[in-house]
Amino acid sequence: MNTGFPKLGFFASLRLRWYLLLRSVLHWWVKAKVLPSPFEDLDIDRDKPICYVIDSYALSSVLILDKSCQKLGLPRPLWPLQHQTGTESRAYLALRRKKGLLIRRTTPRSHSETLQRMVNQVSSGEEADIQLVPVTVLIGRAPDKETGLAKIFFTESWEIGGRINRLINSLINGRSTMVQFSSPISLRELTDEGLGASRSLRKVSRILRVHFRRVRSAAIGPDRSHRRTVIDRILVSPAVKSAIAESARKKKTTKKKARKQARKYAYEIAADYSYAFVRIASFILTWFWNKIYDGVVLQHFRSFQKLAPEHEVIYVPCHRSHIDYLLVSYFLYNNGLVPPHIAAGINMNLPILGRFLRKGGVFYLRRSFRTHKLYSAVFQEYLSRILASGTSIEYFIEGTRSRTGRLLQPKAGMLSMTVRSYLKSPGRPVMFQPIYVGYERLVEGNSYIAELSGQEKKSESLGDLLRVFRIVKQRYGKVHVSFAEPIFLDDLLGKHSPEWREEVLEEQQKPAWLNPLCNELSQRIMTSMNEAAHVNAINLLSVILLPMKKQAMGREDLAEQLSLYLNLLERCVYSDRITHTQKTAEEIISYGLELGAIEVREDPLGDIIAINPDQAVLLTYFRNNISHLIALPSLVASCFLNTRVISRTDLRRIALAVYPFLKAELFLPWSQKDFLRTIDNHVEWLQGQGLLWEGAEEDLLERGEGSSEEAQKLRIMAHAQIQTFERYYITIAVLAKNGSGALARSELETLCIQTAQRISQLSEFAAPEFYDRNLFRQFIALLRESGALATNPDGKLEFSERINQLNDDAKFILSKDIRRAIMHAAPQVLQPSDDKKAESE
Repeated sequence: MNTGFPKLGFFASLRLRWYLLLRSVLHWWVKAKVLPSPFEDLDIDRDKPICYVIDSYALSSVLILDKSCQKLGLPRPLWPLQHQTGTESRAYLALRRKKGLLIRRTTPRSHSETLQRMVNQVSSGEEADIQLVPVTVLIGRAPDKETGLAKIFFTESWEIGGRINRLINSLINGRSTMVQFSSPISLRELTDEGLGASRSLRKVSRILRVHFRRVRSAAIGPDRSHRRTVIDRILVSPAVKSAIAESARKKKTTKKKARKQARKYAYEIAADYSYAFVRIASFILTWFWNKIYDGVVLQHFRSFQKLAPEHEVIYVPCHRSHIDYLLVSYFLYNNGLVPPHIAAGINMNLPILGRFLRKGGVFYLRRSFRTHKLYSAVFQEYLSRILASGTSIEYFIEGTRSRTGRLLQPKAGMLSMTVRSYLKSPGRPVMFQPIYVGYERLVEGNSYIAELSGQEKKSESLGDLLRVFRIVKQRYGKVHVSFAEPIFLDDLLGKHSPEWREEVLEEQQKPAWLNPLCNELSQRIMTSMNEAAHVNAINLLSVILLPMKKQAMGREDLAEQLSLYLNLLERCVYSDRITHTQKTAEEIISYGLELGAIEVREDPLGDIIAINPDQAVLLTYFRNNISHLIALPSLVASCFLNTRVISRTDLRRIALAVYPFLKAELFLPWSQKDFLRTIDNHVEWLQGQGLLWEGAEEDLLERGEGSSEEAQKLRIMAHAQIQTFERYYITIAVLAKNGSGALARSELETLCIQTAQRISQLSEFAAPEFYDRNLFRQFIALLRESGALATNPDGKLEFSERINQLNDDAKFILSKDIRRAIMHAAPQVLQPSDDKKAESE
């Protein structure tokens, strides 16, 4: 590629030098951020002619593009484009141009003349190929560290300003410029479709117009109407008008009053998005992240970025912290995409703060409004409006922040409303984008410790903002934001209702397939989140140290166990989006000490690494972040806790018996067949590590002697999830002790919680979720779904032989002492006949 000054005629050379002089002056203050990153993802063939395409001509855009291409080592747009049949005077073209000195208007034309020549040359075979590279230049779009009112008001928008506006924008916002390159379009591939030159020209022009509109929409958001206008349109929609009339009839009031109430609801709900506020927020958040985090790592973003312009995106992150939605919005904005509208609970609509959050795209909803028809109609219509307008949306289907570190069971309400909104007005296809957010330390750590220790949850208040001054003085490690495999709504609709496009639904009608679709969608979202997890140093330290009796290990033993888990993550791949720390075992220990999660206790025989006592409860949170990754190796290892030898047949049978419960609780991804294959893979890995080997007889597996180093490593791995298995056995033990048909569901739940709480008090340490009512309730529900439990006419639970089988299998996983302690602690409920007998005596 020739990078020297091209050979040109006198006037062409003079004009080019003038442009280069202007470019030099312009770049005294213009600083462009080039996307995507890494740039190599675009796969541009530098050996073929390259012509850059911009949407609307502006000299400043061309000069900025030329500087960016020079830095990237690409052909220069200001240089002539040389190809087989001749030379174009420049290597760029614009789809639109404006004419006029003072009042400039867009010249109407169907296509660029330069583009027409190129298509004709490739179509006729005179030219082998030309690559068209679409480029979007947005001034005042990329975040920077400086701010000011002028910068905010003269920023990129949907209005294509004139020369004066462009000049002012370049002067003020030049250091906040984004240059977005897109994947090249091969004219050879296009003309090979056999459409002919004229049709190929129309097609490529249409492709480019749609592309620029979508990229611009993704970068600065769709062209939004004023909030008041949106609300006015909501109130005159058929669904809301019907709800207003119904409300007036039921409450025996006038339609005017009911309409006034509907308007009040709409203002309570609606966001008031402001480009200016988003820019201000980006400056503040840049400072905030640099203060508290050692870095934020964005993973698997490029694959998502390629799909985003073609879809309406619904972001569905896991909910670990209030930082979640700030991080997601910030990094979308920082990488050239518009921040989404975010659904937040009405509890976040605090004085002053609530208004600012609206400016950032937050809209509010009440926790429950199923029975409130008017509010429900207004909210549903608002959601439909913003979705139809091309606005991306973000919400947390867990409903609230997880206090235990596990993913919570999803609530399908928002999913259902999103699907119904799309059915009402299908536009671009909807893509759900699950996002995993992993922390090494939580800013809400102290409040979580208090809640996990039994204190009541405190409501959000303005006083919480004062905590920011304490937060910025501390170090919180790194954050990993990982984009999971997206889920496409059209695919699910085609599966559940193949004729959904032709199906005509009434305003409030819910098709029979809607709930099954939303349930499947919610499970797939949660599973996808887990499949994109990042395993950090604190996760691994928590998994190993928490189950130890004193929550401590010798430094060398800990390093060996850490190396074992690192090898497990490399060899037994959970999914291709799982990532893990690249630190060595010793580096992990040092890092844990730096963050204060663990401490060193000096000992004459070697250092002991122990969990900081103040951090023990909170570290269960970080262990639970990766429970789904350690569940299977822990299950396999648990089968060897009480025996040295077990047959593969028994191991697979026990694993299969437990798997439905683990799958529902931890959102595991495998079918029964794939699960057994994965179990075999883990057994093979354990054999490769020398922790298991083939027994004396066929089908047998054997571990080392109880005091051996290999047996100790296997025991530590088994205990990583042992409390989950203990919780299952508590339910089984309470059922077995009381007998079939003796307990109602609520009684069983209560007795299980009481048993778990008692065992927790008698144990050295038990995680707070050990006696979580919701987990017991879920386990009981799964037993009922599987047919192991059934409710008789008296409302009592009767159990099948499967309960007895699960009870027998517990001897493989749980030690005799643990089983005895559970059976001893499990209470019985006196039957009515026993009560009468006791009274007579």
